[in-house]
Amino acid sequence: MADKNYYDILGVSKTASADEIKSAYRKLAKKYHPDLNKDNPDAATKFKEINEAYEVLSDAQKKANYDQFGSASGPNPNDFFRGNGGSGGFGGFGGGFEDLFGNIFSSFGGRTTANTAVAGNDITTRVTLSFQEAAVGVTKKFNIVRTEECEHCHGTGAKDGTEYTTCTECSGTGQVRYTQDTIFGRIVNQGPCKRCNGTGKIVKEKCTSCNGKGYKRNNVTITVDIPAGIDNDQIVTLRGYGDAGVRGGPAGDLQILVKVTPHKLLERKGFDIYLDLPVPFTTAMLGGKIVIPSLEGKLELNIPENTQSGTMLKLKGKGIKQLNKNVYGDMFIKVNVELPKSLNKKSKQEIEALEKIFDVDDFDKYRKFRDTTKNL
Repeated sequence: MADKNYYDILGVSKTASADEIKSAYRKLAKKYHPDLNKDNPDAATKFKEINEAYEVLSDAQKKANYDQFGSASGPNPNDFFRGNGGSGGFGGFGGGFEDLFGNIFSSFGGRTTANTAVAGNDITTRVTLSFQEAAVGVTKKFNIVRTEECEHCHGTGAKDGTEYTTCTECSGTGQVRYTQDTIFGRIVNQGPCKRCNGTGKIVKEKCTSCNGKGYKRNNVTITVDIPAGIDNDQIVTLRGYGDAGVRGGPAGDLQILVKVTPHKLLERKGFDIYLDLPVPFTTAMLGGKIVIPSLEGKLELNIPENTQSGTMLKLKGKGIKQLNKNVYGDMFIKVNVELPKSLNKKSKQEIEALEKIFDVDDFDKYRKFRDTTKNL
């Protein structure tokens, strides 16, 4: 990833705020999530690339390193000895090693390292809804396991939340500088304090509830209102219902991937619903009423006299509610006139008598077809 532009991957500028970076990441993560792109072999690679870019740009220290050195981990020691354009010597640095390392460590943020807030991870779960539930909305309960701040030590890992002191090794920064002798001379590096494991604090007595970790994995039941109009493969996001953040960072989100089972008779297209309705030819000729399914239950549909096969009837506002709007789609019913598969002797005689009543000109489409055939 070193030769790729993280900002281009997320589609944001270098001046983008943390919220803008997070928003761009969420949109792309949903777009390229492997579960939503099973037919796209490149989606998994793209999804991994997006996550790697966000991991760097969402972390203040990694972002600072990346902006200055092109790497989240900081400068490449080999670059110290290339100079301008990768040539030998130290001329490219201008001010010598002291100035160089002074600039490097200024990018690490000094005392902010141990106290930097870290956002919690998102949690993904799935739910299968019926056609009706997705259309009109439904309340569901979800059992999830998430990381939560220990209620006894409030995330400190110390007994009663107060049994700790500032680490004297790093003065509470969580970072220490150390030197390393190489063939090129003495090099100064910076890394996590080993005494406090980069936390900046020394726990006197561990919290017995979380064994000094500060956080626990808990089983939680969450009640969620799935909005009316949700569709297959869409995601319901609950802000702040994911894993707890660290050092005051915001909690992650709970993302619910929705699957909708098809209806036996109804079909959804956007926010409209469609029904193919078989109608006996006698009802189509004489008119009548037929009971049909709808999102509101069973409805009695009026079939006008002499309704032709293929006629599309419309019930305005009987479709699906648009998400977060008080606007509804329509219901469309396509009439398919059906003839009987067989006739008994009596029925055949009655239809033959009926045929004599009608003139061929009463059948407009047939008459036009007959006349066109004669003139070929």
